[in-house]
Formats: sequence, C-alpha cells, structure tokens
Amino acid sequence: MSTRDRAPGDVVAAARHAEDLGFESVWVVDQLIAGTGVPVLDSLTSLAAAAGATSRVLLGVGVLVLPLRSVVWVAKQVASLQHISGDRLLLGVGVGGDRHDRSWAAAGVSPRDRGRLVDEALGVLPSLIAGSPVDLGSGTVQLSPAATVPPIIVGGMSDAAVRRAAAFDGWFPIGGPSDIPALRQRVAKPLTTNAVVAVEGDPALPSRASIIRSLVDPDGMFGFPASFAEEALVHGGPAEVGERLAAFEADRVVITIAAGDWFRQAELLAEAAKLTEAARAR
Repeated sequence: MSTRDRAPGDVVAAARHAEDLGFESVWVVDQLIAGTGVPVLDSLTSLAAAAGATSRVLLGVGVLVLPLRSVVWVAKQVASLQHISGDRLLLGVGVGGDRHDRSWAAAGVSPRDRGRLVDEALGVLPSLIAGSPVDLGSGTVQLSPAATVPPIIVGGMSDAAVRRAAAFDGWFPIGGPSDIPALRQRVAKPLTTNAVVAVEGDPALPSRASIIRSLVDPDGMFGFPASFAEEALVHGGPAEVGERLAAFEADRVVITIAAGDWFRQAELLAEAAKLTEAARAR
C-alpha cells in the first residue's frame, strides 16, 4: 500500500487516548495537499472533533499555513474552536514551505506573497477572534460570538519568523537539543519544538532503516534530507527516549510518532516520561 492509499488515523480515539495517558496537549499538522497526495485531514476540523471527545488536553495546530486561507474564515474557525473546547486551543501559525507546491497552486496563492500575507493576517487576526471591529479595506468586519484569543505560536526559522514570534506568545522553530540555547537567545518567548520519535517495545515498529526510508521519501509526508532524518529521529527504549527528550530543555516538545502502532507508541512515550521523572527525583 502506498502512502497515498493509506487511510487517515482515528483522531478522536487518539485524542482520548492521549488525554487518558496524561499528555499536556495533542497536535495536528496542517496542509492542503501533502507531498504528492499523502492523506491528511483538515487541521481545524480534526481539532474540533478532538475537542468534543476530550475535556482537559490542550489542542494544538503546528502550524496553520495562514496564506492558504482567508483570515476572516480562520478567525471564525478559531473562535468557534475556543467555544467548543473551552479555550483549549494552541494556535501555531506559519508561512508554509516550498515543498508542498501543489497546495499553493490549488489555493491560487503565490508562495512569493506568503510573508506579506502572514503579516497582514497577524495584524488583524487577534482582533477578529476577540470580536472587535476590524477595517479590512473593503469595509468593517465584526465577528460574533467573540472568543478568547488563544496563544499564538509562530513557526519558522527565518529572521521574519523571529520578528513575528517576538510580537506574539511563542516560537516553534526546528532544532535539536544542541540548538536550544542558541534558539533561546534569538527570541525571549516560550519555546516549542518538535521531535520525531520511535519507541522500542511495539511489535508493529519496523526497523530503523525502514523508518529512515519513510522519513526521506520525497513523495511522503516528511521528505527530510537523509542527513537530517538520521539526526532527528529519537529511537530506542522508553528510558533512552525519555532521556533524549528531556535533553531538549524546551518549554514544550511536540512528538511526531514516526512509525508503528500509534496507540502503543503513545503508551510507551508516557512510560518514557515517567521513567525520566523518576530518574530526576532520585
């Protein structure tokens, strides 16, 4: 079965499982057309489903590709999610990457305009969510019902991304444990980062070589360069994985499960967290 033919996972069951295991938050990626057509559900719709199935866990999108959407519709969806979830949204935003060129073509948006579009969107998005009157050039818009503006976490590594992150509530860069000190020097905001993880103890987990091949597949979800995939993959037993994740020293590490049975991997990650906490307490 190709990645294009693979059915999306059960986001509702996954969110419930993560909440039961005690995770702080659950996250979805955002893309219109991923790779050459890898199945990916709409991010905000998925979070709405997760919100209705849970009561405590925070709901993150990492990160919403703002230029692909009308900012007014984004504000309406975000406000609705805040009401549905009881103010549990973590709103990651970004400009989007060059790799998913089919998304730009399908949305009729030039990627050359993405920086400008993000700046324009961020200039009005909080006020639109909060229900304040906003002049959009074509007229004044005021959305209802108003909602609590969620934390806005800016993704990206460019100087422009750093500037945006400094003006909002957090930064979501790409980097491993050794990069964190330098990243913290660039932006004095809470730091969220990502780790790609495969925990041993799951019968469905393929070999490391097979996982790396999936991460570098140019037609897949990730399309990582081979050298980056080797460095980025956190792979080992629960104790080793927990120790390596603790070394990130970020305010939040968002886990991407690389392979295997998602639910078993989540259980092993919870075990890794407990082992790390116990080791620190000694």
